[in-house]
Amino acid sequence: MRAAALLSRVGALLLTVLAVHAAAFLLARAARGGPFDQERETRPELRRALEQHYHLDEPLAAQYARSLWNLAHGDFGPSLRYRGVSVGEILAQSLPLSLALGAAALLFALLCGVPAGLWAATQRRRAPDTLVLLLTTLLLAVPSFVLAAAAVLAFSFTLGWLPPAGTGSPAHLILPCLCLGLPVAAQIARLTRSGALEILHSDAVRAARAKGLPRARLLRRHVLRPALVPVVAFLGPAAAGLLTGSLVIEQVFALPGLGAHFVQAALNRDYTLALGATVTYTLLLGLCTLAADLLLARLDPRTEALS
Repeated sequence: MRAAALLSRVGALLLTVLAVHAAAFLLARAARGGPFDQERETRPELRRALEQHYHLDEPLAAQYARSLWNLAHGDFGPSLRYRGVSVGEILAQSLPLSLALGAAALLFALLCGVPAGLWAATQRRRAPDTLVLLLTTLLLAVPSFVLAAAAVLAFSFTLGWLPPAGTGSPAHLILPCLCLGLPVAAQIARLTRSGALEILHSDAVRAARAKGLPRARLLRRHVLRPALVPVVAFLGPAAAGLLTGSLVIEQVFALPGLGAHFVQAALNRDYTLALGATVTYTLLLGLCTLAADLLLARLDPRTEALS
């Protein structure tokens, strides 16, 4: 890959982060209500003191300039609802949990989706292919909160195998990982199946099959790599979504991840925390997409991923 093209993509990512930061800042200020509206019996002088302390009494342009200066220094400022705690501290506590959950869900999705897609492609129009298509359709159609509720009911309350919510041990992450990874695994299986079907009908595969090449070696040498091209293209935004955690999944399983804090920040009008979570998600999305493009160009040199 050319260094100039890579630098261009990095520059575009930085401009995207700045644009998202500006849009999120303006939208947060345009929403009705404020961070101190839920304070009970707040005296006017106390409200004014709080607004002055957090610089909310300044003109909007001055507030944006201050926020932009903090962003340039990697600091989103203090949280407006969690007194005495900075947004950076909240992100540092919540992001590792979301990243661990997302990485486990992504690995689970790949380990399940790719073999299932290859199996369905080699058994086209047979019972295994129909079974994979039905299961993937069901997983993509069922909302995540319904899937999570069914998993808790089955594995926690009925069988008693796994804890229903919270943190404290690796077992607490099994159900969230499954619920987060299964829909992605279904999409990966469908993409792998489509890519493998196209390759299986190519002249190169027919020639290798005519030479008596075993099926396992045939799939590994001639089918797997090109079949992964659409999967890798899908993995960029999918990985970013998984690594930052699902808003619904973290809420259902009471996980203090980035998604849960983002929801609470929106409800509480915590401008700085909502802005920090939004920028963090945008940066992760851009980095994951860039990594997926690099891997896509490696799998298929004809793809000008960085153009």
